[in-house]
Amino acid sequence: MEPISGDERDKFLSSYRREALHLEMRDIYATDIERDRFSQWLQGEPLDPEAEAEWWRWWFELMNANKKAGKTMRRLRIVSEPVTDYIRFEWLDTAKLVEAGEEVRWLPRRQASTLLLPGNDFWMFDRETVTFTHFDGDGHVLDHEITKDSAIVSACLAAFETAWDLAIRHDEYKPT
Repeated sequence: MEPISGDERDKFLSSYRREALHLEMRDIYATDIERDRFSQWLQGEPLDPEAEAEWWRWWFELMNANKKAGKTMRRLRIVSEPVTDYIRFEWLDTAKLVEAGEEVRWLPRRQASTLLLPGNDFWMFDRETVTFTHFDGDGHVLDHEITKDSAIVSACLAAFETAWDLAIRHDEYKPT
């Protein structure tokens, strides 16, 4: 595996040809991009609709371009229950991801006990490239790695598809 920057990894979000898969397995993500929105929501303050529309604009533009090109994106979240405040916030935001064109499913961690899963979150592009994201214990991104090793790609794909088949569609999942 080779190190890759977050910006280099993000380029794959528009350059993949057919399919992107995203596996998320953490119960909290301490991303700078969401910190203010999450804090505001956590304090019970409503999020400003205009600011929200602007915040989401880039993702809708990206997904619209990907859909026009016939590309798909699936996101799978494996979560502990009862869910954390962050996952509850993320669940509310997921309606926007679905609206933008992503297919999203949730898998309660208890149902994943017998699955062989990679140790880190990943993106997979076109079933040939995997990028892993490494986090510290508090959910801050440390770095990213990339591989095209066919054994790793195959293992990640098998893990994703097995978990996907067990997971619950976003519109049917209610966090507890």
